[in-house]
Amino acid sequence: MARPVIITCAVTGGGDTVKLSPHVPVTPAQIADECIAAANAGAAIVHIHVRDPATGKPSMDLACYRETVERIRASGTRVLINLTTGAGARFNPSEGDPNVGDGSSTMASAAKRVEHVLALKPDLCSLDVATMNWSAHAFVNPPKMLDRMAQMIASAGVKPELEVFDLGHVRLARHMVESGSIAGPGLFQLCLGVPWGAPASPEAMMIMRNDLPPGAPWAAFGISRFQFPMVAQAVVLGGHVRVGLEDNLYLAHGQLSPGNAPLVERAVKIIESIGERVASVDEARALLFPS
Repeated sequence: MARPVIITCAVTGGGDTVKLSPHVPVTPAQIADECIAAANAGAAIVHIHVRDPATGKPSMDLACYRETVERIRASGTRVLINLTTGAGARFNPSEGDPNVGDGSSTMASAAKRVEHVLALKPDLCSLDVATMNWSAHAFVNPPKMLDRMAQMIASAGVKPELEVFDLGHVRLARHMVESGSIAGPGLFQLCLGVPWGAPASPEAMMIMRNDLPPGAPWAAFGISRFQFPMVAQAVVLGGHVRVGLEDNLYLAHGQLSPGNAPLVERAVKIIESIGERVASVDEARALLFPS
């Protein structure tokens, strides 16, 4: 029998991509509409960041999260909601005192980073088990902060999706499961191709998958031109998949995707071409929240 494969759609992200494509959603209404379109195209999960409606820059504004989530729920769309907690972890040392961040740093407390999760109680939220160089800045998630965030997420009854960008992150996330900070077996997202993490390659995906806790559900994605090859690779290796404008703006070389739904539709075709099938929302819920 064909295996049900969960599609997550990451609809906007927090990168500086608004200037690169007019199709990246910015306002809560636009983000909610893109989530609904992605769900109608086959995504069982939507992964949500919010942006400042006036500038398009990444935001942590609770009001923007609330409006986005309420619009999706009010629409009656059946989809699992996954809110990011990645914002608030950027650090660049200042020239005068490297212990203090410069003007581009966005470090925030654990409580601030999960404020919207506690208030809105989505089905899932990301938890970035990663401290790493990220493009030109550091992405900082110390173990003590991760433990505090995990405790607050659990208190809200929300399931954390453990985002890992390299093999060492997998080992730390596995330690959190084994030590009880995260309820086992955990849910993992293998994030590939992000500078300067693991490459978007079959070898990297396989070695990270092989170090996951036994029985843990997992998904993977590749950024930019590696989005669709990594969809195929994840399906072949027994995982689930993620696509969306957060990770890739193009349907083909030089062809901007006019929204998130076409990216989901392409993932559906890849999954089915390999002989598997797309998981429904009910199947995704049963796989991720076993009774």
